[in-house]
Amino acid sequence: MAVYAVEVNNVTMKFNLAREKVDSLKEYFVKNIKKNHIRDEYYAVKDITFRIEKGESFAIIGANGSGKSTLLKMIAGIYKPTKGNIIVRGSIAPMIELGAGFDSDLTAAENVFLNGAVLGYSRAFMQKYFDSIIDFAELWEFIDVPVKNFSSGMKARLGFSIATAVEPDILIVDEILSVGDASFRKKCEQRMAEMKAKGTTMILVSHSMDQVLKTCNKAMWINKGDMMCIGDAKYVCERYSAKT
Repeated sequence: MAVYAVEVNNVTMKFNLAREKVDSLKEYFVKNIKKNHIRDEYYAVKDITFRIEKGESFAIIGANGSGKSTLLKMIAGIYKPTKGNIIVRGSIAPMIELGAGFDSDLTAAENVFLNGAVLGYSRAFMQKYFDSIIDFAELWEFIDVPVKNFSSGMKARLGFSIATAVEPDILIVDEILSVGDASFRKKCEQRMAEMKAKGTTMILVSHSMDQVLKTCNKAMWINKGDMMCIGDAKYVCERYSAKT
């Protein structure tokens, strides 16, 4: 019997987008009381159901604005679905936004412990992995430099190193590796392959079909919040490529 790391059950995510200009907080409340404040309802994800087996590498593909990142944020617990529910079994390390979990005024070293705390690990636990994190990120020269002075690639290296050093049960990666240099992306792909071999469940969002096919065995294509197809990664990528 299959053991699921993630179960997404009839999930919908709705956002309200105000369409008319409001010049003051007082005017906003007055319009709400009078029920004449015009809003647009935007459905980022629409009644989606799928399951990811433990140890599976699963890709979510689609054009910009399709709801991919919103779906990942719901799985990570950042957003609560408007409708439906999500069950996650195991520890999760989300790499959804570049620099998320970092304090830009703190140094790289300080952010290792801060980010570790965000992921639920103690200072002593992070101290054990500290050297390997900085080694993998190749940031010893910048260990005492505030993260606000880092390039996007350096932030990605630090974030990925922290998220994967402790080998979570579920790793979520949202296009963040696209900002790194080629040699570091190769290192990341190798580490993800090692984690996959050890049974880590991976959820990847990428616009690179080559990366999806190299990393994932299953995939789902969503378009404007709707699931278009799900199944073998090669099949889904071919369907998506044929329509774009």
